[in-house]
Amino acid sequence: MWMTGGGIKTGQVIGKTDDFSFNILEDKVDINDLQATMLHLLGFDHTKLTYRFMGREFRLTDVHGHVVEKMLA
Repeated sequence: MWMTGGGIKTGQVIGKTDDFSFNILEDKVDINDLQATMLHLLGFDHTKLTYRFMGREFRLTDVHGHVVEKMLA
């Protein structure tokens, strides 16, 4: 995935896969982490974007999202 501008560091590669791009070898970035990072760049705290449904708090990044600091400028 390409990301440019808006507070993203330039000229870097995050993560590494095997020769067949099937297994992640290092620096795994989950889709929830990517969503949390994009929300952070837009000025939102992803942990506060919650709604209650059936007695449970839900959010866009569920309980797994973390901001990837390596991406930020």
